[in-house]
Amino acid sequence: MATSSVPLPSRTRSYTALLIMGLAYLLLVLTAVTMLFPFYWMVATSFKTEARVFAFPPEWVPNPPILDNYRYIFTELPFTRYVLNSLKVSLLWTLGVVLSSSLAAYAFARVRFRGRDTLFMITLAALMIPGQITMIPLYVVMARIGWVDTQLPLIVPAYFGSAFGIFLLRQYFLTIPQELNDAAKIDGCSHFGIYWRIMMPLSKAVLATLALLAFMGSWNDLLGPIIYLYREQLFTLPLALTRFRSQYFTQWANMMAGATVSLVPILVIFLFTQQYFVRGVVLSGLKG
Repeated sequence: MATSSVPLPSRTRSYTALLIMGLAYLLLVLTAVTMLFPFYWMVATSFKTEARVFAFPPEWVPNPPILDNYRYIFTELPFTRYVLNSLKVSLLWTLGVVLSSSLAAYAFARVRFRGRDTLFMITLAALMIPGQITMIPLYVVMARIGWVDTQLPLIVPAYFGSAFGIFLLRQYFLTIPQELNDAAKIDGCSHFGIYWRIMMPLSKAVLATLALLAFMGSWNDLLGPIIYLYREQLFTLPLALTRFRSQYFTQWANMMAGATVSLVPILVIFLFTQQYFVRGVVLSGLKG
């Protein structure tokens, strides 16, 4: 004998939905706390003395908080120079990535030429090559042209395009209606005019996304400065932070103060670009 299913009362369904939503929010809160805790511990350690860094039981809140670590890195070390070096390298790198990648992406998305798709596939293949493979050949090239122990190897390669940036921007450019390009051509606009006056203003979200990712990658880069920079006056922040660690001793409190300072520019830039970040990533994958 077949039994008919009895629908749940509306109140029971609402309780079930609230329970599921509550569990989802609880999971999100636990995930957020887990991810934010290392940052909190870094900031808290920067306000402790070296003797209290590994105190047991752990000292969750510095009592009392001190500013000696920040005073030390800015008075005993040329930390301001390190910050300015990092800002210079990261800003120029970001500018190069955005300009070169957007030009190449426009060509792949809107300019028709023989071998376009094949060349784009080769560009995508570059994403699969680990940076460690090209490290030695790139160093040999930089050494032969005399750029070792300068900041040029940390800046100039960005102006030859980024495979990821080209892919990201091309996918977004493909979502812009072709009719806009056709109308601009009828009005006598060149390819560069279409790129600069139409495509770029309509791509602020994805450009901000690429700029943020490029800036973060350059700002946090340690391997490049270690390979190319020898003089201390050229050091960037990630390389400068290694000064707090020696073979037998690590100045944890001073290192955490320097790491906290290095985090500030990233947070500021993210606060200004967060409204574009998710939107840019989502829209860039709609087509292609």
